[in-house]
Amino acid sequence: MAKTGLIERFDRSFLQEKLLTSEVNKTKEAERRKIIRQDLHLLTKDAGRSGDLDLILAVERRFLENDLAEYVSSKAMADSLRVALKELSAAEVQLGKVRDPEAYKSTDEDHSLPKNRVGGVPRDQARQFFKSHGIRLLNQDKSRLDPEDKQLLDQRKVNMRAATGFYETLQREALGLPPKEQGRSRDKGMDR
Repeated sequence: MAKTGLIERFDRSFLQEKLLTSEVNKTKEAERRKIIRQDLHLLTKDAGRSGDLDLILAVERRFLENDLAEYVSSKAMADSLRVALKELSAAEVQLGKVRDPEAYKSTDEDHSLPKNRVGGVPRDQARQFFKSHGIRLLNQDKSRLDPEDKQLLDQRKVNMRAATGFYETLQREALGLPPKEQGRSRDKGMDR
């Protein structure tokens, strides 16, 4: 590697960034932001624990809409958020169908091949949203986040896993299947 001083400049810049971030985090505004983010975390946690799938999806919609309106930093990010909102809309439509066993029969028939099923129930648009959005949240987790952002993102991932479980229960009820046995599942990722 050439001795251009580039690595040393990176090291200095990272140190300066760390010091500046530390100073910024000590401001009154940063403290207020931290409190608001902690409150958002608790509200998000309450939604996830409620068992109310409509509420979980409504909260996630607010996050997506807010991110699109306030925090988009690239065309790729905007496109990803728009896709997530479209997938969420499709999941909400599917949620209406799964609550009506007669209407859900056609979804079951459309997803009869083994590759279109998870745990004996259709991998329909709602299940696809839960999985793809879980991956989207996991990818966000790889970016630079402060502790409050990380905690909030982690809770959103927990909520998506809970939504998947709540939705699968509705699927099983709509199809007249017995409740899924508790325990370790072979399904990976957000399909648990």
